[in-house]
Amino acid sequence: MTSNRPYLLRAFYEWIVDNQCTPHIVVNANFPHVQVPVQFVQDGQIVLNVSPSAANNFNMDNDALSFSARFSGQPMQVYVPVDAVLAIYARENGEGTIFSEPSIEEEYEEEAYDSADEAIPEVEETPETEAQKPPVEGKPKKGAHLRVIK
Repeated sequence: MTSNRPYLLRAFYEWIVDNQCTPHIVVNANFPHVQVPVQFVQDGQIVLNVSPSAANNFNMDNDALSFSARFSGQPMQVYVPVDAVLAIYARENGEGTIFSEPSIEEEYEEEAYDSADEAIPEVEETPETEAQKPPVEGKPKKGAHLRVIK
């Protein structure tokens, strides 16, 4: 399945704006292809106001978000791949969510799948076939990644 991050990011953005709050995103400024004003980066991160009044020509798709804005009076084009977004929250009350950083393994799996000529057919797993599989050593089994949002 594709990443749910862009869908969640759009949903939280719309929810924050619909509630007349100011959406801010926390960005990993060291992530590949990120274009942000480096003079405002602290500890490898930057917080950006992405409200409709602050971000001109705002565009968010499944790959990235981009907009133009002024930083200390200087215009700049901002480009942030969706995987570089670490959190989105409302400035007024802190409501929002934190995203986990994609692991190197997940990035490798996505690249391998994207570069494959043919998709490998999926086999539906049943509890019986899952129990018959031998354990894979050296690779921990991934658990569910759910986060409680208050």
